[in-house]
Amino acid sequence: MYIKEIIEKRDLKKFVDLPWRLYKKDPNWVPPLRSQLLSTLSGKNNPLLRERPHGFFLARSGDQVIGRILVGINTKLNREKSKSEGYISLFESINEQKVADSLFDTAVRWLKDRGIHRIVGPVSPTNGDDSRGILIKGFDGPPVLMNSYNPPYYQKLFGEYGFEKNMDLYAYYMKVNELDDVRYGRVVAYAMRKYGFHIDRFDRKNIRGEVRDIKKILDAAMPETWEHLTPPTVEEIHAEFNQLKGLIDPDLVYIARAGTEPIGFVVGLPDYNQVLKRMNGRLLPFGFIKFLWLRRKINGARIFMQFVVPRYRNKAVNGGIYHRLMLEARKKGYVYGEGSTIAEMNKESIRCVEGVGGELYRVYRIYQKDLFN
Repeated sequence: MYIKEIIEKRDLKKFVDLPWRLYKKDPNWVPPLRSQLLSTLSGKNNPLLRERPHGFFLARSGDQVIGRILVGINTKLNREKSKSEGYISLFESINEQKVADSLFDTAVRWLKDRGIHRIVGPVSPTNGDDSRGILIKGFDGPPVLMNSYNPPYYQKLFGEYGFEKNMDLYAYYMKVNELDDVRYGRVVAYAMRKYGFHIDRFDRKNIRGEVRDIKKILDAAMPETWEHLTPPTVEEIHAEFNQLKGLIDPDLVYIARAGTEPIGFVVGLPDYNQVLKRMNGRLLPFGFIKFLWLRRKINGARIFMQFVVPRYRNKAVNGGIYHRLMLEARKKGYVYGEGSTIAEMNKESIRCVEGVGGELYRVYRIYQKDLFN
């Protein structure tokens, strides 16, 4: 067994293809779109990998790939948070500790060589809300769109190497038909009158203006005490929307405003994993027709990227946005929504999603390890 770094972009295909072998007998695994993942890893619509240092590594046994890891440094996060931290992402391995240890050792050496003091992960390969953490609770079904999935033994691989918990991320299951929209609707209507805000559906024809308002909200709303996040740049927000533009349903994206001032937003997406599960990672040559047909039958959504500016917290803005989204989801025939991935320290969002009936059903963990001790 040996570790090989991927130097040529054309070799990224081996990195992308590994899960098809690891999960071929797992009925819950959802194959990603190969072309989209290759584009993401090559840096297209992904400033993190286009502009900041990183490396891809494969664990091999003879000609067979048995593990993979992406390691990198988010220099923007380190600069703004005064940190010396590197990350790992998209870790996969067979159930052998020596394979995982070799991959982790490689990532640690790569970061030490660059003077980094701590390793954190797995994190998103786009600095977004996709593929964050490893699943440690809730192995009873397929993941909802953009969420991680892995075998239960991954927790042991990380623990045996000496990783410790950095934070847990929560996923809540919400039954759309169980929303008490009459009682909750009265609360929201009262709050909107009292505090003078309204809720607007996302305007796809004015995406620059909508992104500008989302940026304003993120700059004001992201707590400085959150060491794992900094407000994204306008370019990063545009890149995220460009990546998701074919998936966005404006009925699941809302911005709250007080007059013309943006004060909060939420982004939801149809759970396209219901479709991707039947695509085997390909849209061509005939997959796109199948995709268009199957997307009409999606009956669930993932709700993520939800923020409210400090001045309007505890004024039912959170709840109002969720309420509007859930009502629209019900009209579209959705039966569930998943609120995820919510960091355990984000008490306000947790209270909000539990307040509309969310049930904690999955937990994802991000790990950390000091490199010089």
